[in-house]
Amino acid sequence: MANRKTLIRVLSLLFISPLVAAEQITIAVASNFTGPMEQIVARFQQQTGHQVRLSFGSSGKFFAQIQHHAPFQAFFSADQAKPRALEQAGLAVPGSRFTYAVGALVLWSADPERVDKAGRVLARGDFKRLALANPKLAPYGAAAVQTLAHLGLAESTRPRWVKGENISQTYQFVSSGNAELGFVALSQVMQRGEVRGGSHWRVPAEYHAPIRQDAVLLQRGADSDAARALLDFVQGPEARSIMAAFGYGAFND
Repeated sequence: MANRKTLIRVLSLLFISPLVAAEQITIAVASNFTGPMEQIVARFQQQTGHQVRLSFGSSGKFFAQIQHHAPFQAFFSADQAKPRALEQAGLAVPGSRFTYAVGALVLWSADPERVDKAGRVLARGDFKRLALANPKLAPYGAAAVQTLAHLGLAESTRPRWVKGENISQTYQFVSSGNAELGFVALSQVMQRGEVRGGSHWRVPAEYHAPIRQDAVLLQRGADSDAARALLDFVQGPEARSIMAAFGYGAFND
């Protein structure tokens, strides 16, 4: 009987301990990474029991909020500069920063006939509004401006620019038809390895600086097992497979 009670107690502890150790954390994530991060976190929560509250938005705004002590345990930025700056300012755990994904830029329209496969629509100019994310806040916006400059079209198209606060708002401008076309993240229009709907031109990577996206463990998450586990999970094969389906290059490709 004693042995049976001991066995029951051990089994109970085995089942209870993951729940006792589970944490709830809040993570700031660049809006371009919404699709893959939702899927990654769903699997992470299922496998670990931890709960993750996701906050999506502009990397620039998150950067400012973290400087003013916003309650995030980790930050997934759309660039490298902001996590690096947080690390240098002592707001992130030293040595925790890494590149989790490399983004791709596309010129996209909800109209299936609007954008040709070589992007010549930009030079033709038969559109009223061209959406792009604010280049001062969003790396994808900066990449869009660099692309237009590379093509020699920055000045001629500038009067038609409609700037989104972030890449999500930029996508909304185009998907709603408020702008006939716009530069968005490939991940926003891609599922299961294929672009869904509309028409697009994938911008050659050499037309703009690489969109390397860094993540960092913030000081508020320094003692969080859940935050550290999530950063590890994002670097694993399961997360990489999800990212690839959304058109992201892996951090160590």
